[in-house]
Amino acid sequence: MFFEGSEKKVEVVVSELAPSLRSLGKNYWSNIVSQANAEILSTVSNEQCDAYLLSESSLFVWDHHFVMLTCGTTTLVNAVLSFLESYESDQLLSLIFQRKNEYLSHLQKSSFSEDIDKLQQNLSGKAYQLGNLDTHHNYVYHLDKPYVATPDDYTYELLMYHIHGDAAQYLRSEHQSAATIRELLELDKLLPGFEINDFVFAPFGYSMNAIKGHQYATIHITPQEESSYVSFETNLDLSTPNSNVIERLTSILQPNSFDIISFNGIPNIQSSSHTLMNHVSEPLTCGYTMRFYEFMRSEPKIGRAVSIL
Repeated sequence: MFFEGSEKKVEVVVSELAPSLRSLGKNYWSNIVSQANAEILSTVSNEQCDAYLLSESSLFVWDHHFVMLTCGTTTLVNAVLSFLESYESDQLLSLIFQRKNEYLSHLQKSSFSEDIDKLQQNLSGKAYQLGNLDTHHNYVYHLDKPYVATPDDYTYELLMYHIHGDAAQYLRSEHQSAATIRELLELDKLLPGFEINDFVFAPFGYSMNAIKGHQYATIHITPQEESSYVSFETNLDLSTPNSNVIERLTSILQPNSFDIISFNGIPNIQSSSHTLMNHVSEPLTCGYTMRFYEFMRSEPKIGRAVSIL
């Protein structure tokens, strides 16, 4: 029943003089997704964004910008290399490729170092590790090219591990419904006015894309008890005092630990149940400051042995 929920991610910005990414069409993006060994399940669009729900996570496409996340044993780097064949190097303004630590990294088809070796054959970039190897950590590779992000260009990632409570129990149960999961996660309150597209996997697992104008949010849930993982990502501003998305989701899902990764934003973090264990802030030469926060539950964890034979 094991499934690797931890995502790989790429975010790319191309020149406004280049052809619109949206104009490339669904068939083009379907081929890109297939290079990562995934497929498009469904799509929602508005005037500014096309949001593709994938068999393994999500793809968001704007005119000159796209974000793609894949989980499981997908080969996201192959999708990136396929995309690079369509655009000249001078049309590429920014590229950021991320991988976080996996539960079972030996099952992956490549490592982060192998991925960046492939990228370096086409690009010139820099790579970092944020966090400690013996606990949660994240790898990032970025195009080493000056780039000036707009003032409202920020991204927040909330990564939750070993969820508990009523919501977690429901997410592990049979005969789930998307409507009930939306209600459990209070998506109508967290994402008011967003168009939501979601999917419940068998026997369990949940993915959600949401868009409103240029804004997006996505949630992916792998609820297996011994390796549960939930990710939430958005370009909403989570730095404001009245932003409680992080607090609400961690309260609902009750993870043993969670990480926050942000680009150019300083998240509003309020948690009485978790303690900050690690914080890294790294200015990148590509124009973003990447921040990494690792939180652990404050009270002692009472666990049990896991049968391995």
